[in-house]
Amino acid sequence: MSRFLARSRQAGVGLVTAIFLLVVLAGLGAAAVSLFTAQQAASNLDIEGAKAYQAARAGIEWGLYEQLRHGRCAGSSFGFPATSVLGSFRVTVGCRAIDDLKNSDGDPLKRWRISAVACNQPVDGVCGEPATNSPDYVRRKLEVEI
Repeated sequence: MSRFLARSRQAGVGLVTAIFLLVVLAGLGAAAVSLFTAQQAASNLDIEGAKAYQAARAGIEWGLYEQLRHGRCAGSSFGFPATSVLGSFRVTVGCRAIDDLKNSDGDPLKRWRISAVACNQPVDGVCGEPATNSPDYVRRKLEVEI
């Protein structure tokens, strides 16, 4: 009879161990999925940042073209075709004259500062100061002086 009592005390140990292992493996699986999701979001945001940089660079080149070829220094805002890679971005280009340098005769030298701001969530069609707390918001600003 003592043999029978010893076996009955050990009968549920396998079930408890199996349940414990299932809970631990489920927790590890949930942690892996969470980590994977966070990495995907960070990677996507990095790609969007690179696109925003390229959009801002396109704005700078457009501003340089307008100033150097046509002598116009006017700000504007434009988007890209919806089917292009940069279709979700809007660029705001600004241009202003800088008269802080003088030549040897004391006459001011005309210089220009061109800035371009690209973002994927413009406010009223213009990329200005960040006005959103969206985790997907991307904005890049570039400036050149000529």
